Amino acid sequence: MAACIFCKIIKGEIPSMKLFESEKTLAFLDIGPLSFGHALVIPKYHGAKLTDIPDDQLSEVLHVTKKIATAVGAENYNILQNNGRAAHQEVDHVHFHYIPKPNKEEGLGISWPTQKMDKDKLQKLLEEVKAKM
Repeated sequence: MAACIFCKIIKGEIPSMKLFESEKTLAFLDIGPLSFGHALVIPKYHGAKLTDIPDDQLSEVLHVTKKIATAVGAENYNILQNNGRAAHQEVDHVHFHYIPKPNKEEGLGISWPTQKMDKDKLQKLLEEVKAKM
C-alpha cells in the first residue's frame, strides 16, 4: 500500500504551498483547485475518516479554516469534508476544503435532493442519536 500523500506533505517529502503549520495542523493551497484560493486544512494525525481522529487533534482545524476564509476574502465559499468513497473522498487522510465560490461555474457544484421524511422516523432518529452522544 502506498504511503499517504498528505502524510508525505506533512513530513516534507512532497513540497506544498503552506499557508499555516502548527504541531497539530497543516494548511496549504490545493494544486488542483476548483477555484482560485482553494485550500486544504488537515490534522497532522493520520486517519481516514473524521471519527478516526482524536478530538484534541481536531482542535485547530475550524479556527485555521476561518483564518484562511478571512484572509482570502471570498464573499461566497464552501467548507467541505468528505468521509468515504461514496461521499467523494479521494485521499484517505481527513481533510477540510476551503473552496471560494466566485460564480456559478467555478468552485464547488452540488445538488441538494431533499426528501420527504416521516416525522415519527425523525423523532426516533433524534432519540437514538441523542442517546449515543
